[in-house]
Amino acid sequence: MRVTRKIRPDRCRRVRTRRISCVIAMALVVPVLAAPPLGATSPHSNSSTPAPLFGVGIARCTFVDHSRAALNYSTTPYRVLPGGRQLVTEIRYPIQLRAGQPAETTGVPPLSQTGGYPMVVFAHGYDVTPDTYAALLDAWVQAGFVVVAPIFPDENAAEVAAQHGANTENDLLNEPADLTFVTKSILAASADAAANCPVVSGLVDPSEIALAGHSDGAEVVGMLAYDHGYDLQGVTYASLRTGIAYRAVIILSGAEDTYQSYATEASRPNFMVVQSLADRCNLMFRGVQLYNVIHQPNKWFLELQTAHHLPPFDGVDLPAFGVVVATTDRFLQISLEGVTPAVSLGALGNQHPTVARMFMGAKGPSMKNVKRLPQQCGPN
Repeated sequence: MRVTRKIRPDRCRRVRTRRISCVIAMALVVPVLAAPPLGATSPHSNSSTPAPLFGVGIARCTFVDHSRAALNYSTTPYRVLPGGRQLVTEIRYPIQLRAGQPAETTGVPPLSQTGGYPMVVFAHGYDVTPDTYAALLDAWVQAGFVVVAPIFPDENAAEVAAQHGANTENDLLNEPADLTFVTKSILAASADAAANCPVVSGLVDPSEIALAGHSDGAEVVGMLAYDHGYDLQGVTYASLRTGIAYRAVIILSGAEDTYQSYATEASRPNFMVVQSLADRCNLMFRGVQLYNVIHQPNKWFLELQTAHHLPPFDGVDLPAFGVVVATTDRFLQISLEGVTPAVSLGALGNQHPTVARMFMGAKGPSMKNVKRLPQQCGPN
């Protein structure tokens, strides 16, 4: 069954668009035509971030989902392309930490660990790539996690440019299935030493998986984790997530897809929302709305006080970035490794009250007296 879906009028391109541009057409899929440079980094040294335990190796593997159609958005009408969804995937993984080594090292074998490492599956936002978030993703690897980040076929920066301004943003409706396809492909390659991705052989613990995303990617993560409706292919999100043991969900400046109902999952993965009061692209009330619809005690809301949409996650806003790294590292350790009492997460998030405040459980932030900002997405 293919679902016909109305596009809500307030959806706007988020992250690094040059102008505000709202979605006005239904979108499906298009394969990657050109992959962005591997390993581009952002500054990520900050005194409040945890000391690294590992170096960062980086590699790319390509997984192709032949079960779903692809479209070229730059043609009228849209042209169906052969070949399925080509998901070039960046894999960041722990390597031996050595003095003087670069921030990321391409092609170095992983540092082996019995049973594998916990894995974070990350979804990037619109008109960027996973490299935009290199500072944050590398910090997670340095703390002992494998980070797997597919480059989405229509929302990555190279493809947005290649399609000459065609509106591709609503392809995010296909991206929850991308995340599960890549997750299952990585787990299979880790278990079976697959020839198409040998770097992950024995690398991942299949029982310790988290989902994380920013902006459009955060909406994708929320849909996959909590949406009880259907994707564009007529497949339920609940069936997409079946069989994958997600223990944690991180929403970075994300929103709920209000066209379909969300509900707390029976497995109740630990849930964390990071949202700024000053974010003009994904407004504060959207993060609060998503937080409030998930009714479970094991959830946390990190409220940033003055940060904008992207700088807390690409390392540009160092005070906010330091708090984000410290709290998300601890959250992942709590969720996937179980090494730290959960109460410490709240204290950690409240260490710098002029930068951030942490809320826990049902008592999330209140929108009372919060100024409603005009929505404006762009370089911020």
